[in-house]
Amino acid sequence: MTGATASTSMTGRQKLVLTLLLGSQFMIAVDFSILNVALPVVGEGLGFSLAGLQWIATSFALAAAGFTLLLGRIADLFGRKRLFIGGMALLGLASALGGLATSPEVLLTARVLQGLATAAVTPAGLALLTTAFREGPLRDRALGLNGALMSAGFTTGAILGGLLTELLSWRWAFFVNVPVAAAVVALAPSLLTDSRIVCRHRLDLPGAVTVTGGLLALVHGLTRAGESGWTEPVALGALLVGAGLLVAFWFVEQRSPAPLVPVRIMRRRSVVWGNTAGLVAFATETSLVFLMTLYLQDVLGYSALATGLAFGVLGVGTVAGGMLGGRAVSRFGGRATIIGGGLVQAAATLSLVALGTSGGWLYLLLAATFVGGVGNMLVIVGFMVTATSGVADSEQGLATGLATMTQQVGITLGIPVMSAIVAARTGPVAGAGGDPQAVLSGVRVAVAVNSVLVLAASLLVAHRLGRGRRNPRSKPADEAPAHSVV
Repeated sequence: MTGATASTSMTGRQKLVLTLLLGSQFMIAVDFSILNVALPVVGEGLGFSLAGLQWIATSFALAAAGFTLLLGRIADLFGRKRLFIGGMALLGLASALGGLATSPEVLLTARVLQGLATAAVTPAGLALLTTAFREGPLRDRALGLNGALMSAGFTTGAILGGLLTELLSWRWAFFVNVPVAAAVVALAPSLLTDSRIVCRHRLDLPGAVTVTGGLLALVHGLTRAGESGWTEPVALGALLVGAGLLVAFWFVEQRSPAPLVPVRIMRRRSVVWGNTAGLVAFATETSLVFLMTLYLQDVLGYSALATGLAFGVLGVGTVAGGMLGGRAVSRFGGRATIIGGGLVQAAATLSLVALGTSGGWLYLLLAATFVGGVGNMLVIVGFMVTATSGVADSEQGLATGLATMTQQVGITLGIPVMSAIVAARTGPVAGAGGDPQAVLSGVRVAVAVNSVLVLAASLLVAHRLGRGRRNPRSKPADEAPAHSVV
């Protein structure tokens, strides 16, 4: 792009590319939550045990989070376009398999394959997005829209899952992906372009094994902790193994001639603190949805479908925040956008401490989740722009892989932490049937902690980014020029 006009307006081709990539990322986000409302119906239809039912969500999360960083780097080395198209094809096939499943084993296989497809498509798609738009207002706007649609996808998934299950069948929660995936696979080869990357090194296998194993163990441990408590032996063991493997990964990368994650990337202030902001933003907002679900169902007595519809207001807020986020970053910078959004999210979340047991408090919930959604999305857009700025095009898959991993670990981390806080007041969180006053008391404490975490993280990240360069987009003097040779 050249000229002043090119820096602020998209070409027709860029709009088509953006539509294709945003559509695929939206569908990926929908898949994270579309089965949550339908889990009891799926379990009854296929004969899942009560203990095995949670693996429908866990198997997807394990594969999606565990393999994201590895596949993001593979996209850098062997072609993002190729991996993106292959991932979308796998997602379509896995969704068809899930919709046709006749046993728990087949369904869980489909969910693992959907998770692997997500781990390939998300970082590859984001890397294609960031390299299609050079740093500046256009990339900021594209990342803002991407963040808005991904966040709205989580909410849409809950609503769509309830509607499809009630009106048709839970199987349509899988089948709905198939035509979308087919359309993306058909259009992508002619619309997407990928810079030619010359790979002179083999993949860092020791690094791949340690980081993938570490992330798998970490996500498994967090999931088990949320179900059985933080002192449960399997949860503790998995968390310790995950931490040990990730520490080993750091030392492996320092000695590798062709590291999966170059140490210099992890020393960049924008990457480290941008991802910190993203981790807290995703952990707090997704766990707030969990807390408000407890409130709506266990305190106010709402149905699962009505609860999902209530979160539509949050979805509108995140879309609004995403549309504002790109403009805010372009005008005020990533640091200011992160702290501004964090302050808005923290204040809106704190207001929910006032929730009571009558239905009239629903209006406060709707207003606070809308405003909080706007603030949360400002933080997320600021995080995405900050964490991917100043990184060479040849390493955008790595940068977006790190950002995607941050997102997925944050989603996994938030609910167990907030569930433990609620359980400390009420006992194990087991759904309807608990004392509404006890549930409300636990939710209030957890909401206050959630707000404090957002505020503290926003101030810390703003302080740490403020100690760096005034222009986070500029390249450090000690960083090599960008090129396509790896």
